[in-house]
Amino acid sequence: MTQGMTAAAHAEAMATYAQAGLKRAEALGNRGPLRLGPDGRLVPEILEAYERTGFYVFENVIDEAELGVLRGELDALLERAPVDNGATVDRHGRPAYGQEFARPVFSLIRPLVDPWGGTAALGGRHPVKMRQPAFGDEAAPKVVFLMTGMCQTMASGLRLYGHPQLLAVAASINGDDFVPYNDAIFIKQPGQGGAVSWHQDGVTHWDNPAWDPGIHGFNFQVQLYDTSAASCLWVVPGSHREGKIDIPARLAANGGEEQLPDAVPLACRAGDVTIANRQALHGSFANTSRDFRASLTFGFHRRASVLGAKGALSEEGSVVYDEARIEARSKVIAVAIDARAQHYPEAPRFSYAPLAGREGELAFTPENWERIIRDYNLNDLSI
Repeated sequence: MTQGMTAAAHAEAMATYAQAGLKRAEALGNRGPLRLGPDGRLVPEILEAYERTGFYVFENVIDEAELGVLRGELDALLERAPVDNGATVDRHGRPAYGQEFARPVFSLIRPLVDPWGGTAALGGRHPVKMRQPAFGDEAAPKVVFLMTGMCQTMASGLRLYGHPQLLAVAASINGDDFVPYNDAIFIKQPGQGGAVSWHQDGVTHWDNPAWDPGIHGFNFQVQLYDTSAASCLWVVPGSHREGKIDIPARLAANGGEEQLPDAVPLACRAGDVTIANRQALHGSFANTSRDFRASLTFGFHRRASVLGAKGALSEEGSVVYDEARIEARSKVIAVAIDARAQHYPEAPRFSYAPLAGREGELAFTPENWERIIRDYNLNDLSI
């Protein structure tokens, strides 16, 4: 591919690459229902597949009713997005949503661009820019690329954060004292969605004497719509075990081609949830397909990886993640658990060990929404 290629040529090249990627993915054995054992932990065969490949696709986790509510709230937010970063009005001329929060809710880009590749953004972890097909309309309005703060912008997003099975997965992988990372919603508009260049998420612990493949935690992605190989996340299996990868050298060895020959797509059906190790080499291509992708992304860490670490990525480097900050951010989990329990009173309720016994204090109430949920992402734990 060349940087100036048309969107149609990009879509054709992706179709060929996707077919081969899907065949590689089928052979990995890391896809199926989310299964917990009698101890409430992930069954050993799922843990083995996750630890071997660095990712897993849990099928049919979120039911149609909950998906419908999530989609409805997301659609309402997108209707009220600003026309550009920093703008105060939406495309209808109304006040844009999100101006009441400390951090911007929406990040917008020009269609089909890679906003982070080849820049110093996010610690420079995206060193090589993905192909940016020509969109054909230089005057096209910007499109939403990323949204933050789902626990305060979507009531259904807060309830999703308290999902008992997903929290059981977090405990299975990171221990009962697991802690939050952050959250974001990736939006891939049909024929316009931007790219996310090849990268590894973690930046803090590459030289840590206690380094191991799980030290930078993981991310879930809850898929609200069917995602094809053209629109979804791609991962290089096993790359989470390689340590810090020289990404420019990796691409140079591939003739400068961004379509890595060993990568596989995390193609999903609506309601599937993917989990990916943050050290795995991963990225996504410009979305020249007709698919709409909305991935609700949120991650978790081992407590030992975070306690005492300094701020990274979008957090100030002068910040130290002490017990007080970890507790402030972790309270969101407790409130989310209760919000879900109130909405689904017949469903199982997860018990979050670090805050056990404080359920009354951390109930989902208007007061706790203001005290704990509003601007909770100011306390994100990025490493």
